Amino acid sequence: MTHKAGFVNIIGNPNVGKSTLMNAFVGERLSIITSKAQTTRHRILGIVNGEDFQMVLSDTPGIIKPAYEMQESMMDFVKSAFEDADVLIYMVEIGEQELKDEAFFNKIIHSKIPVLLLLNKIDNSNQEQLEEQMAFWKEKVPNAEIYPISALQNFNVPEVFQRIISLLPDSPPYYPKDQLTDKPERFFVNEIIREKILLNYSKEIPYAVEIVTEEFIETDNIIRIRSVIMVERDTQKGIIIGHKGAALKKVGVEAREDLEKFFGKQIHIEMYVKVNKNWRSNANMLKRFGYNQK
Repeated sequence: MTHKAGFVNIIGNPNVGKSTLMNAFVGERLSIITSKAQTTRHRILGIVNGEDFQMVLSDTPGIIKPAYEMQESMMDFVKSAFEDADVLIYMVEIGEQELKDEAFFNKIIHSKIPVLLLLNKIDNSNQEQLEEQMAFWKEKVPNAEIYPISALQNFNVPEVFQRIISLLPDSPPYYPKDQLTDKPERFFVNEIIREKILLNYSKEIPYAVEIVTEEFIETDNIIRIRSVIMVERDTQKGIIIGHKGAALKKVGVEAREDLEKFFGKQIHIEMYVKVNKNWRSNANMLKRFGYNQK
């Protein structure tokens, strides 16, 4: 029996459903999903294993025009997704007309590898609009196979999954067959806490936050975690903590519930808030947080 394996990279504008799709394929919540844009900051690998295949999925940040150094680094993760893909998934949503970066778009339409264009959120459209959109994208990206899907409702997702498997090259697996991702446990602690901040705070606060898990100690029955929430200004620190610490406590309770589901163990978590001025524009800080890969 031949074995197939390959890298399947998902790109598209912010908030089109890339993380929802990857989590649907992998069956685990590896990527943050919220209604806010730019929730994925890193390139996250999710690994799906079958008896005769291994699909290495890569969820990338949404394509934007970078405004500061952290966003430049986020776009570097997207660029790297073109370099090692065996199959490229370009994800758009109903009503969308363009990619925010013309250079990326040119790479897609001149791609030498198979491109699947997934038209997502079709549950928000009618038949007439769907037909118009299908025709529009067929003309815009003639080299792509187009699939209308709803990642949230799992419509056409199994069909896309099977098509990807058929496009993977013959190859032995790249990772151990029981591995789910290339990220360490602390990465998912950071992401779950950051998700709760995205959901509980508004305006600039979530985008000025980075999480550093300084301690992750696992025993048979419990995992003890100590994490630092990094902000850029003292005023942000006050907002994160809230009146008598109530806001921070709410984040802690919600994060602990999700972490217990994710790790399948009791969690004890302590969180602190520190000010690290303008970390999003500081090359050394970005390197420490895993952004600058150069």
